[in-house]
Amino acid sequence: MRFRHRAAAGFATLLLPLAGLVGLASPAQAATSATASYAKTQDWGSGFEGKWTVKNTGTTTLSSWTVEWDFPSGTSVTSAWDADVTSSGTHWTAKNKSWNGTLAPGASISFGFNGSGTGSPANCELNGGSCDGGTTEPGDSAPSAPGTPTASDITDTSVKLSWSAATDDKGVKNYDVLRDGTKVATVTGTSYTNTGLTSGTDYSYSVQARDTADQTGPVSGSVRVRTTGGTTDPPPTGDKVKLGYFTEWGVYGRNYHVKNLVTSGTASKITHINYAFGNVKNGQCTVDDTYAAYDKAYTADQSVSGTADTWDQPLRGNFNQLRQLKAKYPHIKVLYSFGGWTYSGGFGQAAQNAAAFAKSCKAVVEDPRWADVFDGIDIDWEYPNACGLTCDTSGPAAFRTLSQALRAEFGPNYLVTAAITADGSSGGKIDAADYGGAAQYLDWYNVMTYDYFGAFDKDGPTAPHSPLTSYPGIPQAGFNSADAIAKLKAKGVPAKKLLLGIGFYGRGWTGVTQSAPGGSATGAAPGTYEAGIEDYKILKNSCPATGTIAGTAYAHCGSNWWSYDTPATIAGKMSWAKNQGLGGAFFWEFSGDTANGELATAIDSGLR
Repeated sequence: MRFRHRAAAGFATLLLPLAGLVGLASPAQAATSATASYAKTQDWGSGFEGKWTVKNTGTTTLSSWTVEWDFPSGTSVTSAWDADVTSSGTHWTAKNKSWNGTLAPGASISFGFNGSGTGSPANCELNGGSCDGGTTEPGDSAPSAPGTPTASDITDTSVKLSWSAATDDKGVKNYDVLRDGTKVATVTGTSYTNTGLTSGTDYSYSVQARDTADQTGPVSGSVRVRTTGGTTDPPPTGDKVKLGYFTEWGVYGRNYHVKNLVTSGTASKITHINYAFGNVKNGQCTVDDTYAAYDKAYTADQSVSGTADTWDQPLRGNFNQLRQLKAKYPHIKVLYSFGGWTYSGGFGQAAQNAAAFAKSCKAVVEDPRWADVFDGIDIDWEYPNACGLTCDTSGPAAFRTLSQALRAEFGPNYLVTAAITADGSSGGKIDAADYGGAAQYLDWYNVMTYDYFGAFDKDGPTAPHSPLTSYPGIPQAGFNSADAIAKLKAKGVPAKKLLLGIGFYGRGWTGVTQSAPGGSATGAAPGTYEAGIEDYKILKNSCPATGTIAGTAYAHCGSNWWSYDTPATIAGKMSWAKNQGLGGAFFWEFSGDTANGELATAIDSGLR
């Protein structure tokens, strides 16, 4: 996906700088009637997620709060939410936001952060006094994480959960049981039977302990449970995979939101969504734009459910909108896609410790705040042991090693997929990695059968960027869908694990005088967001197709020459995919389609 890039940042309201903003206002009051407790909620080796909880244990309202602590050298906060976090050397200060500083008696508020390093906080102060507030013994630690629950006695409407006990220096009081990230019960023992469930439905369970001071510890690992019964009929879209990419940054300049999948009619015509992209940093999976992902507030008219987000709800943003979409369209599965053209640089390091990488990915995908949103993970490594944005030297076995580790960590009940090169040339990118060996660990490959040709070769020759087959005069042998699919099959990848890729955009040149493919050019044609690239919804009117070549449309208008897929060419490609026994098709990406989703409709109709 050559042109994938993140929209420019510049959202200063997302998070204040974490260093250099010293000299905050003095604490408003002493902490004689409040406590601040810390818990490490996730740990992935070189980094972690921490949570502070401030609780008003007094009889009068707390008007503001400031928590201070020291980290050892080498440990630091990298991002935070629900508090303004600053630092001076190894000393860290977190101050309430404008909307969460007031705490009534008995009320509590939590804020969280992602950190690097392995240290723990020390010398905690709350509003200038002890974080224990005089109500608990100094140094009282939060409980440990309980064991990952196991499920038994699963019926159509219930499941029994059991887990190993947590430990605490002062004693564990009880356990919160979380279903899809939301608390459904508090129990004193280490088992719980959840009733009133829906048959044939997937649920995710985890637990966390509370100590005698009411401090909560980190959340356990999660177990995925599917109740018995329910229908076994295929989803309303048929038995082929019909997958679209939803871009995290599309909510900005493109103004494309999850609700557009509903208003366009597309949601009823797809089976899967890949949410793009999570980043790969320091060999670990991480959320990229946290504001778009889970903090951006939606009004009632912007929301899938028709209900406005509130300031204090635990999840907002795209993740909450996807949750609402799945409730409305239960057949849709959502995968979190990591990497892409811009963010593939971290995969080489990740492959050096594949197990740790997989563990970090599971922690992100199954974060308790959105554990019910994602049904799996997609890895978009461009490209293993080959050159993409940069050249990778991880070796031919690295991709298989990474795929094996992901399957081992996620287990059989999650989808694990990969977007891969479609370079079918001899000695090309498909030959650089063990795609055949890795296939046994993956549910399918998204074969990126587009971006073969474009104005990155500014002089041309003009050629369709997504040719289905070869043709006389094609600029590079093997750069077409048929050759790529044939090569992957020859390497032992089952046809049903291959999805054909469709671009919902065109690639174009300017300075072109020849209408037929093969003409010379002077550079990239103008595009709305990037030169040489334009959405189908624009091109269908601004430069209508004048011919087809290798199963793909092309258009010559003025001095510009474009190639792109239309409903008619998609119909031909879907027919070819079915004849090849492929598992379905996928496309990049939703916002390039028309307001009534005509390209998604063509994929759906063509694969029935």
